[in-house]
Amino acid sequence: MNLALSIGITSNPRTWPIIDGTVKPDGVDLIPTVLHPSELFWRQLHFAEFAISEMSCSSFMIAIARGDTRFVGLPIFTTRRFFHTGILVRKSAGIATPADLKGKRVGVPEYQQTAALWARGVLQHEFGVCPQDMEFWMERTPQMSHGGATGFTPPPGVIVNQIPAGKSIGSMMLAGELDAVLHYLADRNLVDRSRADLSNHPAFNYLFPDPTAEGIRFYKKTGLLPINHQAVMRRDLFEREPWVALNLVKAFNKANEIADAQRIAHVTDHLAAGLLAGDATSRLVHHGVRANRKVIETIAQYSLEQNLTPRLVGIDEIYASNTLDI
Repeated sequence: MNLALSIGITSNPRTWPIIDGTVKPDGVDLIPTVLHPSELFWRQLHFAEFAISEMSCSSFMIAIARGDTRFVGLPIFTTRRFFHTGILVRKSAGIATPADLKGKRVGVPEYQQTAALWARGVLQHEFGVCPQDMEFWMERTPQMSHGGATGFTPPPGVIVNQIPAGKSIGSMMLAGELDAVLHYLADRNLVDRSRADLSNHPAFNYLFPDPTAEGIRFYKKTGLLPINHQAVMRRDLFEREPWVALNLVKAFNKANEIADAQRIAHVTDHLAAGLLAGDATSRLVHHGVRANRKVIETIAQYSLEQNLTPRLVGIDEIYASNTLDI
C-alpha cells in the first residue's frame, strides 16, 4: 500500500505532471493542494499544513539559521528566474541605470523573499548598489508575511518602512509615492494587496530595457540561473520514511523531462536552453544538489551579506542527508 501524503504546490509546466498524476513518486500517493506561492509559503511557515510543500528558498534558509527544525529541505527547485530583470521604475523618477536607484524609494512585497534577495544581491555584486543605498517600503504586514513566522526584523543600516494597510505597492507607485519596485506581485491571493497592472502602464518601464539581453549577459558572466522555490518535507516524516525524499527527487526530475520534451517551460528556461546554451535541446534546469551547488552557495552568501541570516548556512544543513550526493 502506498503512503498517502499531502503536498502544497504551485502551478507551472514543471509541476503539472506531479499535480495531474502523470508522474507518481514510487510508493507515494500525493494529495495536491495548488496555491499561489505567497499564500502557500505563509500557510506552511505558520501552520505546517502539508507533509510536503514548495517553500521560499530564502525563508527556509532563515528558518534554519534561527533554529527552526520542523522541515527538511529537498533539492527540488520548481521555479527559477533572473529576478533583477523584473525591476520596474517610474519613468518620472529619473532612474536610467541601476546606480540611479541610490536614494530612491523602492517597494517590495516582502524584504526577505527570495526574489528580492536575488535582486539585491545582483544589484550589489554587478552594479555596486547596496541595500543600504535604497529606502524600502514593504507591503506585507507582520501578520501576513513570511517574516512573521521567521522573526524578521530590518537588517542594521537598512531602512524598511511598512506600507499602510490602506495602500499597496501598486497604489503608491501610481501616486508617485514610490520610485521603483524590486519585485511586483499583482496576482490575487490572501497575502499580497497590489492589483494594478504596472508592467503595461505608460508611466512605468523596466530598469533593464531589454530584460532578455540582461539575463543572457548575467548568465554568461556568472553561470547562475537563480533558484526561487524549493521543496521541504516535515522532519518527522523524513525521520520515519527517509526513502520518500529520494523518490520525490526522482519524480520531479521525470516531470522536468516531460516539460522539456513538450517544450513547455518558463521563459527563463527557454532562454537557458535556447539562447544561452545555443542548443534548443539542452537542459539547464536540474534538480539535485550537485547540479545546483554553485547557485545554492551563492544564495546562502547573499543571505549572509544582507544580514537575513546571522551565519553562513551550509548545504548539509538545508537538504536531507540522503539527497546530498544526487
